[in-house]
Parts: sequence; C-alpha cells; structure tokens
Amino acid sequence: MKHLQNILILLCTISIAQAQNKEAEQIKQESNNYTYKANEALKENSFADAEAEYRKAISKDGENATAKYNLGNAYYENESYQAAFDRYKQASEVALTKPEKHSAYHNMGNIFMKKQEYAKAVEAYKMALRNNPTDDETRYNLALAKDMLEKNPPKEDDKDKKDKDKKEEDKEQDKKDQDDKDKKDKNEDKGDKEKDEGGKDDKNKDGEGDKEKEKNKQDDKKDQNKSDQKDDQDKQQQQPKPNQLSPEQVKSLLQAMNNAEKKTQDKLNEKKGKAIKIKAEKDW
Repeated sequence: MKHLQNILILLCTISIAQAQNKEAEQIKQESNNYTYKANEALKENSFADAEAEYRKAISKDGENATAKYNLGNAYYENESYQAAFDRYKQASEVALTKPEKHSAYHNMGNIFMKKQEYAKAVEAYKMALRNNPTDDETRYNLALAKDMLEKNPPKEDDKDKKDKDKKEEDKEQDKKDQDDKDKKDKNEDKGDKEKDEGGKDDKNKDGEGDKEKEKNKQDDKKDQNKSDQKDDQDKQQQQPKPNQLSPEQVKSLLQAMNNAEKKTQDKLNEKKGKAIKIKAEKDW
C-alpha cells in the first residue's frame, strides 16, 4: 500500500513539473513573439513601437537576454546612451552563452568610449574578449581605449575628491582633538603637581610665617624690655641718690644762699650809707 502511495506522489510530481515546464515554454514563446514584433518595428524605423514590444517581451520573461540586448541597440541608435548601457548590463547578467555576453560587454565598452570613460572602456573590452578572444573589432577597440587612456589619464571624481578631502579633514580633526586632549591632560597633571607643591609651599610658608611671627614677638618683647630699662634708668637718674642733693634742692639752696647774701650786703650798705650819699637815680 505504501509503495503505491509513493508511486502516486511521484506521478503527481512529474505531472506538476511537466505543467510548469509547459507554462515556462509558453511564457518564453510569448516573450519571443514580442521580441520578433519589436525587431520588425525597428526595420520599419518605428522606434516607439519597437520599444513598447521589447518592454512587453522583457516583462513577460525577465530572462530574455535577446530582448534586452536589442532594446539596448535601439537606445544606442537613438543616442540614449545611459538607457542603452542599462539594457546591455541586464543582458550580460542573464545571457546564457558566451557570444551573447561578448556582444553585451563589447557594446558597454563602446558607450564608455562615447562618455570618454576610457578606464572603464578598457575593462569592458577585456570582459568581452574573455568571452570571445578572437574578435578583431573588440581587440581594435581595446587598443584604442588604452591609447586614449594613456593620453587622457582619469581625473579624480568630484565625489571621490570630496570623500578624500573629508577623510583628510576628519583625520586632521582627530589628530587635533587628540593633541588637545593630551595637552589638557598634561596641564591637569601639571596643575595637580603645582597644587601639591603649592600646598607644601603654603605649609612651609605657614611654618615660616609662624616662625617669623614668633621672632617679631620676641623682638617686640626685647624692645619693650629695653624701653622699660631706659625708663627705669631715667627714673633712677631723676631720683636723688643717697646723701646727694637733687637739682631742685641744689637750686633752692642756692636761692636761699643768694637771699642771705643779699640781706647781708644790704645791711653793710646801710651802715655805709650813713657816710656816703647814695644816688637816688638809676645809672643805667
């Protein structure tokens, strides 16, 4: 029974695969029919009709390399080079044979030559020759592209230049930021060191200040002692010594002596006045 089930499953799988293949063949056939109509429209110089039919063919079968390649040729003849390049590139990606790939890369090289992008043209022609090394036209175009590239070296793309400049600016900024950081760290270390040394200096200064204050205090005390000693000496000089008269006592004594001497002289003069007439007027 199980064996019969396996046979039935196999038959169903085969039937489904055949149906899918039939559908795929039908799709390809319809796509090819659109391609044929497009080719006929090109022969009649009806670009718009040709473009429309090619688009239908590609839409129906995305693997239709012929439709893509032929549409690229139509754009190329119409001088729509970027659109042509896009279709050639699509054709090279889905092409199954080397001749198809060779033709797509060859024509991509022709578009690069039109745009004067000689370095890219060289690479495209090289890819074409890898798929058909015997094509003389591709060989000739490759030699021409190399010659033009040598005479016209590629200029730096503006975008690439901006990116390069930005990278240089970022590099310079990073270097500057690092230098600033190093400088800041260095200054902070120096500041901490100076702070520590300053603390030591302040401590030393405080100690020296206290020492100086103590010295000044001692000096003041000495000066005060000297002043007190001087005052004591002055007092001692003013005070009479034992068995010695003071200046005031000497003065009083002299005054008393003078008074006594005057009284004595007056008495003598009085006695003499009896014999001698004394002038009443002053003689000075």
